[in-house]
Amino acid sequence: MNGPHPGFDGRCLVGGLQDYVSPRRGVRRHYNGAPMAEEASARSGRVAIIGRPNVGKSTLLNSLLGQKLAIATPTPGTTRSMLLGVYVQSRPPTQIAFVDTPGMHRPHNALGRALQEDAKAGLSNADVIVLVTEVGKSASPQSFLTGQDADVLAQLADVSAPVVLVINKVDRLKNKSALLPLIERANKQHSFAALVPLSALRRDNLPALVSALREHLPEGLAYDGDLLTDKPQRFFASELVREAVLTHTREEVPHGVAVLVDNFEESPQLNRVAATIVVSKDAHKGIVIGRGGERIKRIGSDARVAMETLFERKVFLELWVKVKENWSDSEAALRQLGYE
Repeated sequence: MNGPHPGFDGRCLVGGLQDYVSPRRGVRRHYNGAPMAEEASARSGRVAIIGRPNVGKSTLLNSLLGQKLAIATPTPGTTRSMLLGVYVQSRPPTQIAFVDTPGMHRPHNALGRALQEDAKAGLSNADVIVLVTEVGKSASPQSFLTGQDADVLAQLADVSAPVVLVINKVDRLKNKSALLPLIERANKQHSFAALVPLSALRRDNLPALVSALREHLPEGLAYDGDLLTDKPQRFFASELVREAVLTHTREEVPHGVAVLVDNFEESPQLNRVAATIVVSKDAHKGIVIGRGGERIKRIGSDARVAMETLFERKVFLELWVKVKENWSDSEAALRQLGYE
């Protein structure tokens, strides 16, 4: 495949990663597209990132920003809150407020229902919607945009904002021509504003996505140039502990874990964080703690290092584990944990 597919007006690029500036610690990455005329207008807007669980939405947000903001694990349903991250580009002047949303799926409990409401709320006021799917291991056109993908697509039927389809994980394909049948199928299923194959993990083809989105953004700059996110450090402390728990327990403690930050003291040199890991069963408490407390020590160590990287200062972290049976099906517990 030597160039863009005929139906994409040059917006769909396979491979061909353009040059971008490597970030310094704590500085968002600025992508430089192809040279533009000096009179190119400044544009900014809000872009919702949606899709079924585990297709790489959070990884895409992190790669676009050039630093880790959203937690990401192989566990489906890792994202539980809308997360805003502002991408800034100087040539041409561009600001994109990306909103990462929980994976869309059919809910089975109160937590699931709350997350679906959160995901749908992410669509409101969006100038553009990015629907993320992935290349299946077989890259079969027959299974592309079916099942949960089709369910998500159906929820966009009444949405007026343009929808850009991101086909993630194209690095799985040895022969990129295998994308053509997938693209043809996608064009038959929905009138997408653009289709962009990319690899979020490898940061391949991200400039093509930014360029496609920019075409649909309003003119003018709407955000403070220093704004990265609207979430406080306390939120990220909770998320990074939860990420460490999911990473170290994998499927042993699937979705029955939440983190409540009991105390957060911030100073220029040191942040003091005290948090409680909430699980739904006594057996899960033992799994999180581990034999002789070894696992929770590893969880705490990984979470602390991640916080120090994000906050750019030392962190003193204390962790406890508490059992709250069936918390994910209790509206009162969800409110206490910040999910409603």
